[in-house]
Amino acid sequence: MVKMDGQAVRRTAALTDRLDERSRLTRLVQAVRSGESRALVLRGDPGYGKTALLDFLTDQAAGCRVLRVTGMQSEMELAFAGLHQLCAPNLDRLGRLPAPQQDALRTAFGMSEGPQPDRFLVALAALGLLSEAAEAQPLLCVVDDVQWLDRASAQALGFVARRLGAEPIGLVFASRTSGEELAGLPELLVEGLSPADSRELLDSALTAPLDERVRAQIVAEASGNPLALLEVPRGFTPAQLAGGYGLPATMSHSERIQRSFQRQLGALPPETLKLLQLAAAEPSGRTALVRQAAELLDIRPGASAAAADAGLAEFGLRIQFRHPLLRSLVYRSAKPADQRAAHLALAAVTDPVTDPDRRAWHRAHAAQGPDEEIARELEGSAVRAQARGGLAAAAAFRERSAELTADPAQRTDRTLAAAATHVQAGAFDAARALLATAEAGTLDALQSAQVTLLRGHIAFAATAQYDAVPILTKAAQRFETLHRDTARDTYQFAWIAASYAGGMATGVDLAQVSRLARLLPPPAGPAGYADRLLDALTLMVTDGVGVAAPKLHAVIAEFNGPDISEQEQLQLGWFSQMPASILWDLENYYGILETQVRNARDAGALDRLRFMLYGLVHAASWAGDIATAAELTAELVAIYAATGQPDSSLAQAIVACSRGDEADASGHVELARDFAAKGGVGMSVALIDTMAARLYNGLGRHEEALAVAAEAADDHPGFFTSLWALPELAEAAVRTGDLDRAREALELMTPSVLAGGTDTGLGMLARLTALVSDDDAAEDGYHEAIERLGRTRFRAELGRSHLLYGEWLRTRGRRAEARNALRTAHAILSEIGYAAFAERARRELRAAGERVRSQPVKSVSTLTEQEAVIARLACEGRTNPEIGAQLFLSARTVEWHLRKIYSKLGITTRRELGAALRHTPPPATAD
Repeated sequence: MVKMDGQAVRRTAALTDRLDERSRLTRLVQAVRSGESRALVLRGDPGYGKTALLDFLTDQAAGCRVLRVTGMQSEMELAFAGLHQLCAPNLDRLGRLPAPQQDALRTAFGMSEGPQPDRFLVALAALGLLSEAAEAQPLLCVVDDVQWLDRASAQALGFVARRLGAEPIGLVFASRTSGEELAGLPELLVEGLSPADSRELLDSALTAPLDERVRAQIVAEASGNPLALLEVPRGFTPAQLAGGYGLPATMSHSERIQRSFQRQLGALPPETLKLLQLAAAEPSGRTALVRQAAELLDIRPGASAAAADAGLAEFGLRIQFRHPLLRSLVYRSAKPADQRAAHLALAAVTDPVTDPDRRAWHRAHAAQGPDEEIARELEGSAVRAQARGGLAAAAAFRERSAELTADPAQRTDRTLAAAATHVQAGAFDAARALLATAEAGTLDALQSAQVTLLRGHIAFAATAQYDAVPILTKAAQRFETLHRDTARDTYQFAWIAASYAGGMATGVDLAQVSRLARLLPPPAGPAGYADRLLDALTLMVTDGVGVAAPKLHAVIAEFNGPDISEQEQLQLGWFSQMPASILWDLENYYGILETQVRNARDAGALDRLRFMLYGLVHAASWAGDIATAAELTAELVAIYAATGQPDSSLAQAIVACSRGDEADASGHVELARDFAAKGGVGMSVALIDTMAARLYNGLGRHEEALAVAAEAADDHPGFFTSLWALPELAEAAVRTGDLDRAREALELMTPSVLAGGTDTGLGMLARLTALVSDDDAAEDGYHEAIERLGRTRFRAELGRSHLLYGEWLRTRGRRAEARNALRTAHAILSEIGYAAFAERARRELRAAGERVRSQPVKSVSTLTEQEAVIARLACEGRTNPEIGAQLFLSARTVEWHLRKIYSKLGITTRRELGAALRHTPPPATAD
């Protein structure tokens, strides 16, 4: 978009050389030409020369292919409009992407119909497409006026910028604000010119001498804004400028710029101004379309000449205004009736088949009042936008549809539909405003229940878990007589929120939610899996795990059976693994989490994938598979890096505590606990405390272990993470001489273990029994624990059982037997990377009379966690595009990482990876 004439652009860019912007942009282009990737955000107020710098950047881009897109305020309601504009020249390469990414991009761009794509899958597809384009020639992507991009495009391009790796791609944004879509990207603040540079630029725009006092006034009031320096003198005669009589007083430079534009517009012939107003109303800027509409308004073809001669706009294939402020001002200069006439003419020439959404948008702006036909058209546009993954656009269409609805009840329905879409898009302030609008009218019972449900969703996502529980419970109660299935789903959501809140719940807790949910009438038809799952879990809370055990076992089997779809599994998310974790069925706990992670990856559902990965990191660490846990943590780090969201450090805390690395764990534990506490997630606080107890027990600091384990056990006594804290609590209590506390832990753990009847649970229960028993019973308990845990994948618990048995033998003077048990413990714990427990076993061996080297625990790999993940996936036979899809990287970046991996491992091909990795220690924890 042309914002200044060519001479002014060159002059402004030259002056900013004194501020080092040009040199930084030059280095960026050089890096891209040499095969590197770069991302940068130019941020500054309107008129400070961001576009001039982008022009300078593209002038320097010899040898690069340049793709440029400009955000337009009038296109903010059109989903993926900006991304489509950037990607369109490369759609011939779409077939090179993995099929799910092809489908996502085709659906997002309206090229084909399909299920609503996850926004991150669309972004990953865009990354892949640009990477493919950069294979032929380095690529420079320039995005101006990001603040006016449609939200879906801004989010996708922010994702692309964060995941650039080995591609020769530069992605440079210019924006007025620091939006969340570009959070975390490098920034270059574009500031005002110095007084000397300001005077020089002003002089370059003058056509006659200027009084020095007037020059000083203009320079001072422009505050270094180049556009103000160039625009303020326009429209004044030399006589007016000479003595300063034409200059308005006490105005901001923004107001001065607008006043200058108004003067220039006032000098145009009325027909030319009318044409510019028509052009300002058309988002696409297509000259042919505007000329067709102009004919309907009896505007002559030659009317554009005066605007072009004045440098206000250029009329090529697209109409380009000199500056976005000018476009906005031109549109606002039209009377409301003229604005409606312009939109009506544009709607008449917009194809209803190929461009129905833009036509509906114009018709909506042409409407003088409620219009049901247009409102229905907008609803159709909302459906299409949502199907493409454009939630923000869909919400905007629904909101305008509601405004054009005459019937009060239907207007409320459409307002609530718009609010619900805003909630899905994460625009919670917009959703709250619409809910307030709906509540200002008369609501029927169903609408009132919907308002309460949406407020519960907002509380769950945007505030704290404990805030959401009473609101969701109230919504569920309201739906009971209105829509039974919605009531069930809402109770399920309330139950999840209550379980997350744990001991931090206020007002309504898990027991209350469970009692109310059990009063819900059975479904009219056959009960589904979701009904049976909620029934089993609420029964467990109200009547005990022993009573609920048959139903809990049944829903575990059903999840693993053939009659449940992947979509249903994915929708239930974290909820589906709870029966297995409560029953100490840790094999199924692990397996269900693996299934859920696979489903979320396949669907590209990053929001769900995050939560499931946390669970799988915990399961893998608990099993003693530290390498897998570290790799999954790297995947989580990649998700947070790609989305720009803050990382809670929970996964890093779990891995570091399991390893026994206090130096690494302490910061992560503190950060993760604070993060969880602020979000009201008591369950996560309890899990972090359980991990800290594992760390302290490994280090032999049992009093500290006892304190944090006791906190964790009190969160949900007998349930969830509080159950998992009991083995740590019992061991710490015995070691500190508090046998009563240890027996209480055993008593709390027994019902769920007996209800589950698994080797893992019974083995750990036998170990706790041994800890608090006399000699004969203790020895039997240790033997049973070792035998049962030896049949499971949970090698960490097996190693710890050998350790405790060895310690018990040594204190009874059975040193030879103790050494055998402790050697086994030391070998297992060293092999799996439980360094603190391995060191504890080594100390016990020395006390039992055997010398052991203190360095048997695996050292840290030279591979980073991300490299370790890539290497493992390559060993499994995954292709580079498949690996990239899992780690949100392009195939080219994966290949670059593989070359680094080969070099580090001293190999040259994938065939050698398996053998090399078997001799490679686990990677370091991701930061």
